[in-house]
Amino acid sequence: MFSLQGKTAVITGGGSGIGRAISRLFARQGATVHIVELNPDAAAQVVGEIEQEGGKAQVHQANVAEQQQVLHVFEQIGKLDILVNNAGIAHVGNVENTSEADFERVYSVNVKGAYNCLYAAVPHLKAQGGGTIVNLASIAAHVGITDRFAYSMSKGAIFAMTLSIARDYLGDKIRCNSISPARVHTPFVDGFIAKNYAGREEEIFDKLSKSQPIGRMGTPEEVANLALFLCSDEAGFITGCDYPVDGGFIKLNN
Repeated sequence: MFSLQGKTAVITGGGSGIGRAISRLFARQGATVHIVELNPDAAAQVVGEIEQEGGKAQVHQANVAEQQQVLHVFEQIGKLDILVNNAGIAHVGNVENTSEADFERVYSVNVKGAYNCLYAAVPHLKAQGGGTIVNLASIAAHVGITDRFAYSMSKGAIFAMTLSIARDYLGDKIRCNSISPARVHTPFVDGFIAKNYAGREEEIFDKLSKSQPIGRMGTPEEVANLALFLCSDEAGFITGCDYPVDGGFIKLNN
């Protein structure tokens, strides 16, 4: 089950964290993986890990916020079956301390970047008779999170774009779903804690972990497992849905 044998998958931001876990899992399940990544060294390391496990992968350096770069990459890749829009950046702040530059930076990567990849991928998926798309949203698209104004805006847009793509391309056999993780333990989390809470890393990590009702952070691999299911033939009747991977955060955090 959940084989991706013979399929081509494009994964943005596949050089670290959730994107790395998705890239490795998809390759293990038989997909040829194309990692679109701003940091080519990080992506090359993931490709090396995939090749050591007998998989196939390739790096494409691009800034997803730049449409011409994205279009060029997708033209190079050609036929594809799967797009995972994972690339994104975070921002901490409310509306008063979110500068215009901060807002535009988050929008350009998280919203415009996803749009650019959808814009580039959908014609290829239509031409070959269908495919599947998974967008990485967030619990911030569904509930109020303190000091995440710009980030929440961007993930709300991801959720809305998912519904639009799913509705518009039903007749083209393109499925589109989104995943909304809560806090996932990635290198970004460790870096954020070290930068903002020097000397209190263990205390803050424990506090953040316990903010999930289940009592811990998620793992990148747990998000990757759901992405695999949604991109597999076994999920062929599922489109236009969002799936929280949140340790009970949305429904049980009261």
